[in-house]
Amino acid sequence: MKVEALMTKSVRTCRPEDSLDSAARIMWDYDCGCVPVLDATDKVIGVITDRDVCMSAWSQGKRLCEIPVASAMSWRVLTIRPNDTVELAEEVMRDNQVRRLPVVDDDSKLVGLLSIADIAREARRELFLADREVEGIEVAATLAALSAAPERKLTAELQMTSAVIVPPEPKPAAPKPATSPAPRIKLKLD
Repeated sequence: MKVEALMTKSVRTCRPEDSLDSAARIMWDYDCGCVPVLDATDKVIGVITDRDVCMSAWSQGKRLCEIPVASAMSWRVLTIRPNDTVELAEEVMRDNQVRRLPVVDDDSKLVGLLSIADIAREARRELFLADREVEGIEVAATLAALSAAPERKLTAELQMTSAVIVPPEPKPAAPKPATSPAPRIKLKLD
């Protein structure tokens, strides 16, 4: 399945010079946790998330209207193309622990946004179809990788064989201390 089939096409954006107040208002009004940041030529140059807004306000100790988006946004933006596969999008999400990817054309202009939620909804829709294009097991693996602590990301990946999750080898149980049987007490009643 291609990204364009699942992406959100109507995406709200902001500029680096906008205030965090403006970005937060977009997130609130449109129920989204990520807003792509565009330059003057409408090319995607970054993203700002609800977490970025919160952490920037906390760390700078200023009001949101006093903080520019540029000081809180991620300048390292990962993008995907509309004709890329959903599998590739999930791989990028897993490898980089991002929940959303701006979808851009050949000129780096925004044409949509793909989130793990979009992919999960499609997996649910296809759940009982014989010919699924989006597998629930893949979505689960992506969510697990997104939820892993960054330093433990590699150990949290699921091993899959023919769409079957192979759990990691269990750790051997610690040996139980040897105990002697409890003494028997006889009661004599007169």
